[in-house]
Amino acid sequence: MPQDMHTPVSNLPEEEPRAAQAEESPVVQEPSEGSGAPAAGPSTSDIEQVEGYRRPEDAAAMAWVMPAVEPPEIGEASFGRPPPLAEIVHGPDDRVQITNTSVYPWRVHCYLQITAADNSQWRGTGWFIGPHTVVTAGHVVHIKNSGVPGRDGWVKSISVMPGRNGTNLPYGSVTSTSFRSVTGWTGSGDENYDYGAIILPTELGSTTGWFGIGVWPDSDLLKATGNISGYPGDKPGATMWYDARGIASVNTRKVHYDIDTAGGQSGSAVYHFYNGGRYGFGVHAYGGATTNSGTRIIQAVYNNLVAWKA
Repeated sequence: MPQDMHTPVSNLPEEEPRAAQAEESPVVQEPSEGSGAPAAGPSTSDIEQVEGYRRPEDAAAMAWVMPAVEPPEIGEASFGRPPPLAEIVHGPDDRVQITNTSVYPWRVHCYLQITAADNSQWRGTGWFIGPHTVVTAGHVVHIKNSGVPGRDGWVKSISVMPGRNGTNLPYGSVTSTSFRSVTGWTGSGDENYDYGAIILPTELGSTTGWFGIGVWPDSDLLKATGNISGYPGDKPGATMWYDARGIASVNTRKVHYDIDTAGGQSGSAVYHFYNGGRYGFGVHAYGGATTNSGTRIIQAVYNNLVAWKA
């Protein structure tokens, strides 16, 4: 792989994987439903079949509930507190709470409790792509430009809690100290390269299952429905919420969408249905005034994720 902004880096250099070459990689890596509790019923459309879910164009505003006290969302460590703009719900809030989090696909999504180098506590979201690999945003595993002495750099540890639902941890919690990202983020702090991974010391993903990943051309993504689930900080503490909507625009590094998210969902999967399975094509990382956005899985990103999954 050329030495560019996608060059992989690790907080454990002796364990750094070598990125797969494009010609050796398939277009997609397949998902798995795991060996845990039964999967939720199959979807009959491009959105998840969730009780109470309403298509965005038909949704009415949902009542806002004061969240329980939780650690601040990890994005604040690198970017500071967001402006008073609702981050980032556009128009009526059509997110729906997931309560049966112990079944596939919901158990693939993980609440992340992050301990930074200065021992400050933060929260984020991640998702399994293999037995021991959880994908997340780069700013979840490596903090940039915080302005706080001793805080920047690789985080100290992350506790991964698949399918967390408030105080309920259906698959327990596993703590990792092994992280991956790329020089475009760790060196430059460039949002176009804001992706990373957590390597677990166990194969918990074999129980929870995982999402596939893939690379799709612009034309396919612009026709896709994006799905995002995670742990927004404007909802009751450590509860999982889901929303879906079409992709608004794409460029060579990012995907943009009007899917409602909030702080705490940094690292969530942006996924769609393909050949009956769920495949990530982006990693949610940023809110915006008109659209939210994530790091697009292009070939270089895909190569790194495949290597980190190995």
